[in-house]
Amino acid sequence: MSTARGPISQFIEKNYLHFNAAALMDAAKGYETHLTEGGKMMVTLAGAMSTAELGISLAEMIREGKIDIISCTGANLEEDIMNLVAHSHYKRVPNYRDLSPQDEWDLLENHYNRVTDTCIPEEEAFRRLQKHIYKIWKDADTAGERYFPHEFMYKILLSGELEQYYEIDPKNSWMLAAAERNLPIVVPGWEDSTMGNIFASYVIKGEIKAVTMKSGIEYMAWLADWYPKNSGGKGMGFFQIGGGIAGDFPICVVPMLYQDMEMQDIPFWSYFCQVSDSTTSYGSYSGAVPNEKITWGKLDVNTPKFIVESDATIVVPLIFAWILKQ
Repeated sequence: MSTARGPISQFIEKNYLHFNAAALMDAAKGYETHLTEGGKMMVTLAGAMSTAELGISLAEMIREGKIDIISCTGANLEEDIMNLVAHSHYKRVPNYRDLSPQDEWDLLENHYNRVTDTCIPEEEAFRRLQKHIYKIWKDADTAGERYFPHEFMYKILLSGELEQYYEIDPKNSWMLAAAERNLPIVVPGWEDSTMGNIFASYVIKGEIKAVTMKSGIEYMAWLADWYPKNSGGKGMGFFQIGGGIAGDFPICVVPMLYQDMEMQDIPFWSYFCQVSDSTTSYGSYSGAVPNEKITWGKLDVNTPKFIVESDATIVVPLIFAWILKQ
C-alpha cells in the first residue's frame, strides 16, 4: 500500500479490487502515470456535474495542475457559478422519484427548476447571473468585441462583482479556480443552456448582435490550433465524465486534423477514460465502448483505455482523491 497517501486513497486501494471498483482504481493509476510521464489531460464534463457540486474536488485538481483543459456543456459552465452565488436558495427534493405532474408544476410556479433531486432557484441563480453578465455582453457588443462563452464568465468572476453573493467557500468553485488560472475551456453547444437561451432572447430583441458571442465552430478552430502545440511527448489524455457533446466534440479534433487537414503526424489521444452509467447501447456516443473510437481515428490500438460503468458523482471524486493523494 502507498503509505504517502491519505485515508481515502488507502481505502480504495485496499477495497476496490474487482469489477467497476477495480476499473476505477486502474483508471486512477493510469491517469496518475500519464501525468508522471509528462502527459497532459483534458477533462470533459457532461450532465449536471456542477449542480452535483463536483467543484469540491475538481477545483483542487485545477489548482494542483492536474488538468490542462476542460470541455463542458453550457449548463456546467453556468451552474457552478450559480451554486457559488445562490447555494442557500437551492431546494433539495429527496423524494423526487415520487413527484406527480402537479408536484412538478408547483415547483415551476415557485420558480424552481429541478435537476434530479436538486432545484435551482430562478431568481437568485439564473436572474442574478443574468443581471450582471448582460452588462458584460452589452459592453463587448457596443465596443465591437467578440469573446467565447467561457471568456465572458471569466470576466464576470475576475471582476469581483459577484463576491457580494458568495454562499459557498470559493475554493469549491471550479470555475473560479479555472478563471484564476485562465484554464483553456471549450464549450460546444453553449446555446443549449439557460444563459445561451437568455443571450438568444437579446439577439431576437435586437439588443445584442449574435456575432458578439464566438461560436462552436470557432471553438473547434481554436482547439485545432491548441492540440498540436500541447500533444507532444507523452501526449494528451482524455478523461470523460459522462458522454454527450462535451466528450464527442473535443475528441473529434484528432480525426479532423488527420483526415480533413491531412496532418499525417498528428498524435492520437494517449490515455482515455470514460466514467458513465450509460452501458453499451445502439448508436449512442455515451454508450460506445472505447474500442469503437479506434475506428473513428480518435484512439490508437495501444492507447490505455478505461471505462467505469457507474455514477460519475460517486466515482470521479474518488479518482480525483487518488490523484491528489488524499
